[in-house]
Amino acid sequence: MVRVTLGGAELAGMPRPEPAASVRLLLPTPGADVVVPAWNGNEFLLDDGTRPTIRTFTPRRLNLEALELDLDMVIHEGGIAAAWAEAAQPGKPAAISGPGRGYAIDAAASEFLLAGDQAAIPAIAQLLEHLPSAMPVRVHIELAHPDARMELPTHPRASTAWHELAPGEPPGRTLLAAVEAAQIGSDSMVWCAGEAAAMHRIRTHLFKERELPRSQATVRGYWKMIR
Repeated sequence: MVRVTLGGAELAGMPRPEPAASVRLLLPTPGADVVVPAWNGNEFLLDDGTRPTIRTFTPRRLNLEALELDLDMVIHEGGIAAAWAEAAQPGKPAAISGPGRGYAIDAAASEFLLAGDQAAIPAIAQLLEHLPSAMPVRVHIELAHPDARMELPTHPRASTAWHELAPGEPPGRTLLAAVEAAQIGSDSMVWCAGEAAAMHRIRTHLFKERELPRSQATVRGYWKMIR
């Protein structure tokens, strides 16, 4: 994970995002300058009618006084965003849009279950910062490599389990197992995020097998494994 800090007067007036919200980062063609696309009401398009390369990230920290926005990005081989982050230099232009939808915390819940892979760590960190201090929280985080473990914000009633994938295991396997084994009461809230196919399996478990109301669980696909 690497942190990239964006700054500039253009951030003035940016709405403060809810926890686990999103911003979209425009990734220019390698070696080319940033070209800001036009919004046609449905999608971003460049002047030639093509879609720009855009990736979505959690706005980890927005400091409107310093006009800075931090993005925590997973570095992995072959990733377009990872290559951009590794090549980023002070003063290099970037373009973002947002923030997008976040997560409205239900303070009346009896407890929270948070589950995610490495890409979800920034959002889980935000949720831990915003959840009431008296709220019991169970956290499950899946790591593709043990070195990816990070320090999380302190929450007085949070318990955290780190799950390491064995080589060759599909992403999300340990998260699905953790969610399947979890006790989820009628007034518990569930938040999960990670690889898209894994999140589909978790949705199936929660909404079809357990028959949880849709209002009780939020499950988001953050990225897609290309096989």
